[in-house]
Amino acid sequence: MLPGFGLTFGITALYLVLIVALPLAAMLLKTFSLGWPEFWRIVSSPRAISAYWITFSSAAAAAVFNGFFGLLLAWVLVRYEFPGKRIIDGLVDLPFALPTAVAGLALVTLFGPAGWYGQVLVPLGITVTHAQLGIIVAMAFTSLPFVVRTVQPVLEDIPEDVQEAARLLGATPFQVFSRVILPLILPAFTTGVVLCFARAIGEFGAVVFIAGNLPGMTEIVSLLVFIRLDEHNYPAAAALATVLLATAFVTLFLTNLLQAWQLRYADKSR
Repeated sequence: MLPGFGLTFGITALYLVLIVALPLAAMLLKTFSLGWPEFWRIVSSPRAISAYWITFSSAAAAAVFNGFFGLLLAWVLVRYEFPGKRIIDGLVDLPFALPTAVAGLALVTLFGPAGWYGQVLVPLGITVTHAQLGIIVAMAFTSLPFVVRTVQPVLEDIPEDVQEAARLLGATPFQVFSRVILPLILPAFTTGVVLCFARAIGEFGAVVFIAGNLPGMTEIVSLLVFIRLDEHNYPAAAALATVLLATAFVTLFLTNLLQAWQLRYADKSR
């Protein structure tokens, strides 16, 4: 055993308890104080169900978009050399460093009726601000790095001789990607897409600015939680937050099961 393990483990455990476990426990205790009938009434109200649908469908759309675009961006950053590559690679992490409120304000500036993009899209009948499309755009912007940063190191570790061998055996570029590269990056790619989805369902700052607050149209669960807190209805806010927490845990649990299955399948195929 490495020296200092007891001290470092104790500090780590204390940090997790104080920063993660206790706040979650306090929220769950507040939720349990409602009782099942009251809890179900809150989480199954028409307004809450509408917020679930808007949140989860928008997060799924953002995850699908980032899955495609993030994989493409990771591929370009790994496989090609071009001027400005380091700048683009650094910009990938910008959504992590940028406050979400600033991101939302920037998106409104771009997609508003008088914005650079908005003045082109609005005459075409494409409305982004105060619409679900704006929610998807905000969620995609804030969660893109998850896909890129999980796939990028795996692509870098794939040996070139494996791909060259496939080419020498007559495989087309598409076959090389689908039968050689994709199985190797699939666990990381799945993780990135799921983390993107989990991050998107909890997004608040960027969405509030670009989507507004239209119940039944652009009201997400995080915003509804904020409204309940503003009304000093803490149990209701805790109940809605518990639904988001449970969704995130279930999503990550299923992802771990899928990854384990993919790894076992890959080992059997070798």
